[in-house]
Amino acid sequence: MASKAVKTMAKAVTEYQYPWQEKLVKYKDELTNGVWGYWELGAWKPLGISARRRARLRKEVLMAGQDWPYDPERKEMRTKRKGHKCDRISAEKRAQTAELMKKMPQMLLDYKKRRWEKKMKAEDDANK
Repeated sequence: MASKAVKTMAKAVTEYQYPWQEKLVKYKDELTNGVWGYWELGAWKPLGISARRRARLRKEVLMAGQDWPYDPERKEMRTKRKGHKCDRISAEKRAQTAELMKKMPQMLLDYKKRRWEKKMKAEDDANK
């Protein structure tokens, strides 16, 4: 007798569906205003439905195979990783040094040319 009552109770519990459609209609305006609340006339208004009940409603809607359009947009994932500033600066310095080393032969030729021109000018001044 007791097992029959347990079976009927279990059947009743499994057949019971959370009335999400009525709740969704009731709180539709609230849910479109935001996840946590919204500003109205310069004052913060929390939602009329608690976060726990909102989460339960969302779960029921998704389990029923319906779409839940009230979630906020997700931000992009950070691609730049955090680190120590000294490591970042030293990497930038190494890159700058590599660029300068590529230009080094031309810089040396320019330096030698300037030095030669300065020497020639000094000789011309001395001869006058």
